Amino acid sequence: MRVMTWNVWWRFGPWERRREAILAVLRAVRPDVVGLQEVWADGEENLAGWLAERLDMHWTWAASDSPQKWQRRIGDPTIDFGNAVLSRWPIAERSVARLPAGGGADDGRLALYALVDAPGHRVPFFTTHLNADPHESAVRCAQVAALARFIADHRGGTPFPPVATGDYNAWPDSDEIRLLGGYRTAPAVPGQVLYDAWEYADPAAPWATWDTANPHVAKTFEPSTRIDYIHVGPPGPDGLGHVRSVRRAGDGPVDGVWPSDHAAVVAELATGTW
Repeated sequence: MRVMTWNVWWRFGPWERRREAILAVLRAVRPDVVGLQEVWADGEENLAGWLAERLDMHWTWAASDSPQKWQRRIGDPTIDFGNAVLSRWPIAERSVARLPAGGGADDGRLALYALVDAPGHRVPFFTTHLNADPHESAVRCAQVAALARFIADHRGGTPFPPVATGDYNAWPDSDEIRLLGGYRTAPAVPGQVLYDAWEYADPAAPWATWDTANPHVAKTFEPSTRIDYIHVGPPGPDGLGHVRSVRRAGDGPVDGVWPSDHAAVVAELATGTW
């Protein structure tokens, strides 16, 4: 099973051309399940729905209840902001968790759960987008703790391990990523471990998802780093769900347009049956 995570940069920049580039990347990658962050909705039009219709996928999304910061940045108070899941297979269940702000900026960060009705085994799939300011590590730790509890509440009933995706706005060695993983420090939920899929990557492969090769990132004068993740629980029976490979995608222009300011992450997970 091919899973993917991608922050698609809301309605910034040349968004109409960018959504065509996003669609082209998704068509080329052909993921089975995708977690998307910074998804926009304008009335009845929703980027996730627009993509799903063209890709013949199922979808669900959840909107921030406090998107005003984002709306001010583009000068339009009518555009919603949130996370979404696209799936090749039906979505049997969904749920949303509001994440705490913990004294940081509160712009309605949330986690979205979708139980994907894949052949053989249902897949508990999650996507999220954490606070962004570099100094907000403590806020992200509180958000990760809430995310971990949300995962623990929805991971049961299937031998397939939970798959957590998102833009965590955190470097790989940060406290919040260590806390979420639970294998380099005490886990946020006792006994719950989530492996960073990039641990299985080719060490020589390009690794930064926030990459100064992207002109939108270069304008921020921030360093290249990896802030987008796929985490997977320990494999089920006979290696079910184990990470077979992982790589970047969407990491270059499409017809002269960069699809997003982030690169995507794509992982191949063992299914055991198909």
